[in-house]
Amino acid sequence: MAGYYDIVLGLVPVALLGITAALTVVGVSLTSAVPIGAFVALGIIGHSMFVNSPVDQRDESGPSHTPARAD
Repeated sequence: MAGYYDIVLGLVPVALLGITAALTVVGVSLTSAVPIGAFVALGIIGHSMFVNSPVDQRDESGPSHTPARAD
């Protein structure tokens, strides 16, 4: 099953190429369509990095790291 980041990696080129192609077909010039497609791809990347950021999952069965007390 594909995870969130697998979908993100697939959506980046789809957004860049697909939106650029769709806007070009609609009549937007290529010099305007490419930055719009790139902005959407950048938004997808930004969402995956900052909103739904990857985190290391701690192994619950292992020892926990508690800070040493300096008392």
